[in-house]
Amino acid sequence: MRLKRRAQSKVEFPISAMIDCTFLLLIYFMVASTFHKQEADISFSLPGVAEQSEPLAMPDEQILEIRPDGGVVLNDMELDSPSSRELPELIRTLRRFREASAATKVEAMLTINAADAVPHQRVVDVLNACAEAKLQNVTFAVESDEEME
Repeated sequence: MRLKRRAQSKVEFPISAMIDCTFLLLIYFMVASTFHKQEADISFSLPGVAEQSEPLAMPDEQILEIRPDGGVVLNDMELDSPSSRELPELIRTLRRFREASAATKVEAMLTINAADAVPHQRVVDVLNACAEAKLQNVTFAVESDEEME
């Protein structure tokens, strides 16, 4: 005897109701959630270099002497030892001079007055110190014919 199979009916699931329910939940969570405010800019200024509106009276140029023994003198102030090749005091002083000149809107100028007996290496050491201090206006003092006589 053969059993009759019943025709299986397909179960239909109403998808439109599910979509409606999903959108209602989405709207509910959007309305119920709280939005975080983004942090606002806090306006404050950090300490820095004060800019001058007018140029301040500073010496037009600094005069750097290189003595025959290798000593370096900037405006009658002896810096570093004659045997020092790195010249850290000179570099620090020249950096401060350049920064002060920039703050007061004055062009930083340096004139190197090397004695005749100074070795060329010492002049190169001083020029390296000027380059490390980022000093750009460096000139050399030249004796005129009248001073030589």
